[in-house]
Amino acid sequence: MSDFLQTMAALSAQRAAAAPSATRGPCVDKATVPLRLGSFDVIAEIKDRSPSAGDLTSADSDRKQQAVRYVAGGAAAISVLTEPSRFAGALEHLEEVAGAVPDTPVMCKDFLVEPVQIVEARNAGASGVLLIAAILSDDKLGDMLQCAYEHGMFVLLESFDHDDLARTRKLLEHTVHQEKADKGQLLVGINSRNLHTLEVDQDRLEEMSSALPTARCVAESGLQSADDAAAAAALGYRLALVGTALMRSDDPTALVADMRCAGRGRFAT
Repeated sequence: MSDFLQTMAALSAQRAAAAPSATRGPCVDKATVPLRLGSFDVIAEIKDRSPSAGDLTSADSDRKQQAVRYVAGGAAAISVLTEPSRFAGALEHLEEVAGAVPDTPVMCKDFLVEPVQIVEARNAGASGVLLIAAILSDDKLGDMLQCAYEHGMFVLLESFDHDDLARTRKLLEHTVHQEKADKGQLLVGINSRNLHTLEVDQDRLEEMSSALPTARCVAESGLQSADDAAAAAALGYRLALVGTALMRSDDPTALVADMRCAGRGRFAT
């Protein structure tokens, strides 16, 4: 595990330990919103900053309006960064976005290490969560997946390398997880970011494509354009998770629509 992931996991564990006791009980009455997926889709991300790109918002930025723009472009889901130390995120940001686009599933993107954090996200309005294989033991990952399933949430299970992906493939040997994958409720993500330098490895999506499991796979990090989406689709990815490019775009609605259309065009030929 990289120093970056170790640091993020340790800080996340501290937040989990400090979670209010109220979040350890039943969820509030906020309904989950199901993912509705086509041949290729975009998960559009909202984040205030990133360690590699710096600040991505200004004082007059409006997360609600950004989410509405994404939905207008056809985003299948909205990912919201909630990690506070490096990404300037908060669960309140997720709650704000979920309230602005009530018919679109919102995913909590963080370095989650305990089931209580999934319950926190659900209480804030999340319909899905990101889980990172590299920071979770097999037993803990099983607990986290079960918690998400029990709360009716979809999961994006992220891998960075072939070892992570081998664990995911083994996980999918279990009927319960493969059934979730078949229904589009368990997505498999490949993150092309180098966690030592935080730079994007442009070749990783292709390098990992030969080992993709039988699931809807998500290309993560570094996608900037419709051409990038089409290239990912040509490699077998069925979704793209796009953040920085959309946060910096003058017309995020058009960029979501163009990437979605380009990806679907690959599957139509």
